Amino acid sequence: MSYQYPVLPDAEAFYFEGNKIGILVSHGFTGSTQSMRPLGEAYARAGYTVCGPRLDGHGTHYEDMEQTAYKDWITSVEEGYQWLKERCDTIFVTGLSMGGTLTLYMAENYTDIRAIIPINAAITVPSMENVNELENVRFLDAIGSDIKNPEVKELAYEKTPVQSVKEILQLMEKVKGNLSKVTCPALIFVSDEDHVVPPFNAQLIYEGIESERKSIFSLKNNYHVATLDHDQQVIIDKTLEFIASNL
Repeated sequence: MSYQYPVLPDAEAFYFEGNKIGILVSHGFTGSTQSMRPLGEAYARAGYTVCGPRLDGHGTHYEDMEQTAYKDWITSVEEGYQWLKERCDTIFVTGLSMGGTLTLYMAENYTDIRAIIPINAAITVPSMENVNELENVRFLDAIGSDIKNPEVKELAYEKTPVQSVKEILQLMEKVKGNLSKVTCPALIFVSDEDHVVPPFNAQLIYEGIESERKSIFSLKNNYHVATLDHDQQVIIDKTLEFIASNL
């Protein structure tokens, strides 16, 4: 597929080579790797090998995203997973928002994943479901940068393609239907206040997965893009603890 826009500064995929333990880090819908880079860098400093793929059609322009399907986003994450497989013996997966949805997808389909850390993951967003009723509407308002800290801004698209909303609805439905295939340990982060993905998603995920070791951790001081918000260090610290306890 040919796209017409260059990758934006700070939206590039990132790769850090470390030890034999790999962490796959996925950003969210209409967002970019900028939202996950602080986590990726922290995990790299801890010695881990880290891959943060840029999801197809993201980090350039919303017209590029409009041309992509949810299967393209899955492929982007799978390519990151394969990069880690070539270097690592053990792989953990984490992701924000749709990145959390893709994290669940990976655990449903790759049984060798050691454990997962979804962050404000989406499996049902009722506010999106009327999109099929829209006629002659190509783009909706932006959904990015739902951040409590006024000094921080997410690098995300200023418009949301209607076609892309239809794609994420399909992805969420697919992932939600296969939650029982997830059996690896799971640490589920959820912001108490989130204006993009309803917080009740965390409980649905918790109840739907078959993992013996699973927990929900509530984030008190941020909105949807928690990885860039006040509780960023809490997420980093808790994730590193969780990984160490699952090695």
